[in-house]
Amino acid sequence: MVNISDLNRDIFMLKGALAECGYDWWWHSFTGRHSITGEEKAFFIEFFTCNPALGGEEPILGQLPENQREDRKPSYLMVKAGAWGEDAVQLHRFFGWDNVSVSQGAPFCVEAGDCFLSETQTRGSVFVENAKDHPEWMCGNGSMSWDLCIDKKIAYNVGYGASKPLRESGAFEMFWHAEGMKTAYLGQVIWGGETYLVTPETCYGYADKNWGKDFTSPWVWLSSNNLTSTITGKKLTNSVFNIGGGRPKIGHLALNRKLLAAFYYEGESYEFNFSKFWTLTRTEFSCRETETQIIWHVEQETPLHRMVTDVTCEKKDMLLINYESPDGAKRHNRLWNGGNGVGTVQLFERHVGGERLIDVVRAENIGCEYGEYC
Repeated sequence: MVNISDLNRDIFMLKGALAECGYDWWWHSFTGRHSITGEEKAFFIEFFTCNPALGGEEPILGQLPENQREDRKPSYLMVKAGAWGEDAVQLHRFFGWDNVSVSQGAPFCVEAGDCFLSETQTRGSVFVENAKDHPEWMCGNGSMSWDLCIDKKIAYNVGYGASKPLRESGAFEMFWHAEGMKTAYLGQVIWGGETYLVTPETCYGYADKNWGKDFTSPWVWLSSNNLTSTITGKKLTNSVFNIGGGRPKIGHLALNRKLLAAFYYEGESYEFNFSKFWTLTRTEFSCRETETQIIWHVEQETPLHRMVTDVTCEKKDMLLINYESPDGAKRHNRLWNGGNGVGTVQLFERHVGGERLIDVVRAENIGCEYGEYC
């Protein structure tokens, strides 16, 4: 369901069985501009929670050899921050659960040290050095601090896959909700000692969350609200598209190569959601890696509409993003993640005897991911 807000889907989900074997994260990505030069830079901030029932004073890092020998599952709040571009890096800061405060209802709120996140605000800092000596940190070196207001403008409520009964039963391995697939951020980021200003008009912001027991493979995500009609030449200021999924699992059953997608086009909603079986959604997609690029091609259709999405992102501007699963395994070791993708989205209206082109949209500042277990 496009642009239907539901703050209950943004709450902390690690209860019941997921408290001992589950993850829950809130993701934010946006673009800032250097306060002096005006140089554009794309950033991300994520609050990632894992196995709270197993935690204590210190974070438990699942990639430590002694924890693997003793079969100790990871348990922590990880604040992940970083930037894309030729100096792309992810920075991780870990907190033990005794030092974390998480609200239990809506609207959500997470706080640890000077790191804070709610529906409307985030602030914090991450500083890492000597990362090569600590592979269990799964990150690089650097520093980033931020203070941002958050205004979530357009939501993508995927519906069935995150319904309350399934959330409580844990039937799906990975759930998704994008309360702010178009989000306006206001504030500043200090990256490596340099100040970047973030404004609602040019941040092209995004905010979503995922939770569950494990991650999907393949893993696909594409989203942008920096959109221009190639037919009229006009900026689409009330538009955003969002595509996500890969291979959802219900229990032990894998639903091969399924994606959820929405295009909110100047106030009109177009959705391609396999979980709403009555919409007769069909999807075909391919993702491939060349020496220099990651390339996505996605075709989705219902009896009423068709959407064709083509995206490329330069590998030099991306990073291999790191997560460990709640059971302590690190299955994704080549998960490409970027925020500088470019491409086109073609949108069609279908009818008996043919189809009508609605628009061909140029997309920039595309958030993008692709990876498979290896």
